[in-house]
Amino acid sequence: MLGRLVLLLLQIVIGWFGSTAIMGFIKFGEFRLFIFAVVAAIVVFLIGIIAAQVLKDVGTPSSHTLSWALGLGLLAAVLWTWGPQLPLLSEIPWGRVRAEYAVLAAAILGYQIKR
Repeated sequence: MLGRLVLLLLQIVIGWFGSTAIMGFIKFGEFRLFIFAVVAAIVVFLIGIIAAQVLKDVGTPSSHTLSWALGLGLLAAVLWTWGPQLPLLSEIPWGRVRAEYAVLAAAILGYQIKR
């Protein structure tokens, strides 16, 4: 239980700083959020692999775990990009949560769901 909590905290902290550091080298204006979703999912997955070697009670993630992290991260990117334009979702206050935070949280959630 403690190992999973440490893994979650590591994924939040290192995932944010690692993803933003990598994104500093990538220059794509229009698709930046989608590229951030891919980078965040890969960073979260790599943190899980390293943590599985170091921490107790943390299993090694599979390729399905990466797929889930990538899928939910991209889904959050789609929602934050085109969600305000959809009639059913126009009432949601999208501006309250920064898009990068939502994408990273979705990637971590995808990792935790399939782990």
